[in-house]
Amino acid sequence: MGKAGRHPDKVLSAAKVRAVSKPGRYADGGGLYLEVDPSGAKRWFLRTIVQGRRCHIGLGGLSVVSLAEAREAALAMRKVAKAGGDPLADRRKAKRIVPSFEDASRKVHEEHAPAWKNAKHGQQWINTLRDYAFPIIGKRRVDQIDSADILKVLSPIWLAKPETARRVRQRIKTVLDWCRANHFRSGENPIEGISKALPKQPKKDGHHAALPYTEVASFITRLRDCNAGEVVKLAFELTILTAARTGEVLGARWKEIEGGVWTVPAERMKTGREHRVPLSPRCVEILDAAKSFSSEGDYVFPGQSGGKPLSNMSFLMTLRRMNLKITGHGFRSAFRDWAAERTNFPRDVCEMALAHTIRDKTEAAYRRGDLFEKRRQLMEAWASYATADSGRVVDLPA
Repeated sequence: MGKAGRHPDKVLSAAKVRAVSKPGRYADGGGLYLEVDPSGAKRWFLRTIVQGRRCHIGLGGLSVVSLAEAREAALAMRKVAKAGGDPLADRRKAKRIVPSFEDASRKVHEEHAPAWKNAKHGQQWINTLRDYAFPIIGKRRVDQIDSADILKVLSPIWLAKPETARRVRQRIKTVLDWCRANHFRSGENPIEGISKALPKQPKKDGHHAALPYTEVASFITRLRDCNAGEVVKLAFELTILTAARTGEVLGARWKEIEGGVWTVPAERMKTGREHRVPLSPRCVEILDAAKSFSSEGDYVFPGQSGGKPLSNMSFLMTLRRMNLKITGHGFRSAFRDWAAERTNFPRDVCEMALAHTIRDKTEAAYRRGDLFEKRRQLMEAWASYATADSGRVVDLPA
């Protein structure tokens, strides 16, 4: 035969393939070769041109791939290469293990963990999928999920739990987008095609239930006398007088407070930016009173265990005892209405007091200060108004 494997016009036979033992390469034609190792092991490979590059593609050992099967595989790969494709990439894709929806979700959750604002939010993210999506599509491979599957997840909760359903939909979309980016599935995200198949949800009231600002003073009077723990009442009043978010107050630590200023670190702010809060004289009194409850602890308003802050439920339970269907967050709306209707403070000052972001990106890029001194005047005026008997109007700066 001359030099082994140098005669592409020579076609192998099944008998010769079994009998050959001399180390070397034996051509079968069309770029298909049988390679015999010095050890006696035999394997197939294909030489062909893939997208302008010469490639050496292994097809498997003789013990598992017969001559006929090797010829069939070589022919299929040559056709793909001739058409401009990449048979190696196709084979890698075919061998890739496609995850189930649950496995993919947990992987996305793990990768996104550094970006969560807090551990609670991260846990809620995966828990909604665990409760509503995993029982229905959790075991399905992500490349097999279609719009009908997603409808089965969302339909039972779309009207009954509209807010939860919207969150589940968004999180399913995130997972399937990740799967497409990682080549576990292709084509359009099936969640894009379900909007018209779902009924219209009731119009959402985007505002938190709030008292009119004229009733805030009488509420604080009732709060001080209500049947709730002193720590809760102090925390609630400070929340109202600083117009801060509930979570920001409940998570406050003593190291954040110094010289009449409460500096909330970026990681605890919804906007992701540090926020300085000017403390009115009444706020300072509240904090002085809170020191007797926190002893040596880190938290300004500790829970019963001492090692953790008050629960978010503490304000809600207080409002229930007072028989009021409002939310703690709603006092921010009361503050904003008061500032707009009863003061002449500029809009920017009022918005910064609420730690709202500047929507105009150009303006935000040039804004460096936080209008702190003007906000101090605003918050002192608000504290005077909110703690005055029966909501009595107080003199306000022009």
